[in-house]
Amino acid sequence: MSPLAAHLTCLALVALDFLVRAWRIQWIMQGLGVPLPLKDAFVLNAFGDAANALTPLRLGGEPARVAGLSRSRVRLTAALVGVTLEAVASRLVLILVAALLIWQFAPAWWATAGPTLQAGAMKAWPWVVLVLLFGVMIWWYTRRVVSGATRRMRRPTRRVIVYLRRMPRWPLLASVPLSAVAIATRIAILPVLVLTLPSPPGTGPVIFGSFALLYSQMVLPTPSGAGVVELGFLGGAAGEIGEGQGWILLAWRFYTNGVGMALGVWLAASIFGWPFLRKLLRGRVPPATDRVDA
Repeated sequence: MSPLAAHLTCLALVALDFLVRAWRIQWIMQGLGVPLPLKDAFVLNAFGDAANALTPLRLGGEPARVAGLSRSRVRLTAALVGVTLEAVASRLVLILVAALLIWQFAPAWWATAGPTLQAGAMKAWPWVVLVLLFGVMIWWYTRRVVSGATRRMRRPTRRVIVYLRRMPRWPLLASVPLSAVAIATRIAILPVLVLTLPSPPGTGPVIFGSFALLYSQMVLPTPSGAGVVELGFLGGAAGEIGEGQGWILLAWRFYTNGVGMALGVWLAASIFGWPFLRKLLRGRVPPATDRVDA
């Protein structure tokens, strides 16, 4: 595959990912009796992507999405229920996808990548420890920023039950294939980029490596798994890529993290202003999350 075709394909995958996730939250909110324009669904997903990319363990993602819904005049309890239902549905699909990929590709992946990863970890362990310690410091600070918003997101249980009783089953059922498509588009980006190499590695190990590098970021203490993911990539987690691995790593990071982060920060700055973002970084809670139910 030519580099131009690969990058166009990656852009199409990113666009499809944004579209299906916008449909998913839009339909869930519709099921709760709250109309949500597709444009607003796109914006709140961009907020969530930026917060996920910039906070350890993706701690800021859900509060940012709730803030995005509050910006659309959605009552806070409805926003919290909608985001929670979406997260539960997507995590269940993620577990199923992980089980399928482990069963299908994990043995071949470990046979290919295991020895180089072990050797790389032995050589780079001081850097890994340093990155993890730095990540723990960032995690501690991020908890301070996010905890205020999380406290304001708590609502009496009976209000939550009212929304759940209204909820039809079809939005939750529809969220399953939409979540699967969103996961597949993100996993597919690295295999597409690898196809630009003269002698690309085997597809199975690359697919599993792509999944592992993407979703390990959910449990790594640095934002977007910074440092650890790069060491894993360069250590062979995605197969023996060869001389072009630096450019492929850069492009992969751009499509999987950079686009969402840049778009989310730009939209947040355009809508709320840079002073608001500076206050947020100092640990002050966004006004949008303070709106109470009528």
